[in-house]
Amino acid sequence: MPQPGQVTAVAATRRGAVLVACAAMCWSSGALIARLVATGPWTTNLWRSVFASAFLALALSAVERRSIVTQCRALGAPGVAVAACMSLSSTCFILSLAHTSVANTLILMSIGPYVAGVLGWLVLGERVAVRTWIAMGMALAGAVVMVSGSQTRAAILGDLLAVVMATSFAAATVIVRRHPEIQMAPAAVLATALTALVALPRADPWAASGRDLALLAFFGVGQFGLGFMLFMTGARLLPAAETSLIGMLETVLGPVWVWLVLGERPGPAALAGGALILVALLANTVVDLLRPRRSIAPGNASERRRSRG
Repeated sequence: MPQPGQVTAVAATRRGAVLVACAAMCWSSGALIARLVATGPWTTNLWRSVFASAFLALALSAVERRSIVTQCRALGAPGVAVAACMSLSSTCFILSLAHTSVANTLILMSIGPYVAGVLGWLVLGERVAVRTWIAMGMALAGAVVMVSGSQTRAAILGDLLAVVMATSFAAATVIVRRHPEIQMAPAAVLATALTALVALPRADPWAASGRDLALLAFFGVGQFGLGFMLFMTGARLLPAAETSLIGMLETVLGPVWVWLVLGERPGPAALAGGALILVALLANTVVDLLRPRRSIAPGNASERRRSRG
């Protein structure tokens, strides 16, 4: 019979999986919304960030009972660096979608964990397993195949922006590893505020129709803000490998929504390269999930209990 602590741990893990899956569902709608709005990419970036920043700031102020300005000031230089990286990533996401296919943007974005692995090895001296290097090689090959299928300069630019997006978010991940005291929620508020400030000079905010504003409000509040809060809550309850695996839903579902609603189909190169990247990520993540269980001797009950908790 399972002990009360084990039951609680299992329930928490299931709750975390559901929350991360819901976050991935929220995030997967981003490409479709970007395609549905009639605003330019800079205007889209501006309004999305304004709505996201306002939502997260109000939510954080209510939860923490402290001014969001006070929370952002407490971030320090490392927290500001994380916010700047997140802002660059968010900006490149919208600009990439304006130049290349949804499939290319989302699948190239998924190389982020591998970029983080390389940066962690170079900057922090973290050990990278041989199988992870192999997975990185497969992901790189997949990215090359995808970019080779882009026939125009605009599409190639969009693919490169997706790579910059993945790299900048990976850099934020490495900074957080180096400074685990960074509070991610205030950093997200600062990141969205920075994104809005960067977009403002290039945007035409009053060109957005009422329909566009409604979609952009959902883009900021539902897709980014709610997705971020669900992910941060769920990720605390799951191993990193399982979080990455569930997070793949965004990469898979994003192109599906656009295909079903708008009929945008990825080309052969995108499908072939995307398959390589997804297989590499899936295989590496599954090994991460299974390896701890194999390392525990069948007869060592105390170790089994510790691994579940």
